[in-house]
Amino acid sequence: MKRKYFLLIATILLFGSFVVKNFSDQEDTITVAGGVTSESQILGNIVVELLQHYTNKNIVYLNNLGSANLMHEAMLRGDLDIAPTRYTGTDLIGTLGLPTEKNPKKALTIVQHEFKQRYEFEWFPSYGFSNQFTFMVTQETAKKYGLKKVSDLQKCADKMRLGSDQTWYKREGDGYRGYTEAYNTKFQRVYPMQVGLLYDALVADELDVILGYSTDGRVGSYNLVMLEDDRKFFPPYTCSVVVSDQTLKKYPELKSLLLKLENTIDTKTMQQLNYDSDNELLEPKIIARRFLEQHHFFEEGS
Repeated sequence: MKRKYFLLIATILLFGSFVVKNFSDQEDTITVAGGVTSESQILGNIVVELLQHYTNKNIVYLNNLGSANLMHEAMLRGDLDIAPTRYTGTDLIGTLGLPTEKNPKKALTIVQHEFKQRYEFEWFPSYGFSNQFTFMVTQETAKKYGLKKVSDLQKCADKMRLGSDQTWYKREGDGYRGYTEAYNTKFQRVYPMQVGLLYDALVADELDVILGYSTDGRVGSYNLVMLEDDRKFFPPYTCSVVVSDQTLKKYPELKSLLLKLENTIDTKTMQQLNYDSDNELLEPKIIARRFLEQHHFFEEGS
C-alpha cells in the first residue's frame, strides 16, 4: 500500500514538474516560420541562427508553412512570433486586398502602415532584394532577337513558346491577360507548369521564354538573361521580416537584432544562396550560418 502511495506521489510530482517546465519554456519561447521554398527556409534559418546567437531564448523553428496566408493566420492566432519571408506584392494584394502599387518604396510604406493598423504587426525594412516575376531567355535567344527589355518581345513573341507558373496564367491583374494588354504582346503558345520545370525546359529548347523568379539560383547556374520590366507591369515583391507587436513588447531586444539584416542581401546574393541549396544541395541551416559568419554577424560589436 505504501509502495503504491509512493509511486502515486512520485508520478504527480513528475507530471507537475513536466507541466511547470513546459509552461516556463513556452513563456520564454520565440517561434519562427520557415516556408516550403529554398528562399524561405534559408531566410528562416538566418533569423533563427541570429536569435540563437544573441539571445538566451528558446527559439522554435516551424518549417514548411506553405503560404503567406498560413503564416499570417498563425501570427493572428498567436502561434507564430516571426515570419522571416513576407513580400510586399503578395501581402498588398492578397492579405490586405489593396490595389497594386508599382513604386517599391510606396508599396513598402503602405504594407508597413496597414499591418500596424490592422494587425499590430511590425513590418521591418527590406533585406535588400525583391523576388520579382521576371521574363527570362537563354543567352542565345537574347542575341538572336536583340532582347534586353520585356517590350523587345513584341517583335518576336508570336513565334515563341512561353512557360509560366500555373497560377500566374489565370491570375487577374498582373497575370497573363493583364500582361498582354500592358505590353500589347501575345505568345504563340503558353505552357503553364510547375515552376521547378521551367528552367530545365528553357535550357532544353522546349520553351523560348519563361516567367521565373529573379532570385532563383538557376538564373546564375544557367546564365540566363533577365529582361527588364520596362513598363513596370509587375508589382514589387520586396522581402522583409514581419514580427507581432506583442512579441516585440515582450522581447524588445529583438528589434535591434532583426534590424541588423536590413539591406544585407541583394538579388545576386539571394540567387547564390538559393543556388547553394538547389544545385549544391546544402542544407538551409548550413547556408544561413555560413552567410552570417561571412558577413561578420557573429563578431563582437557587429
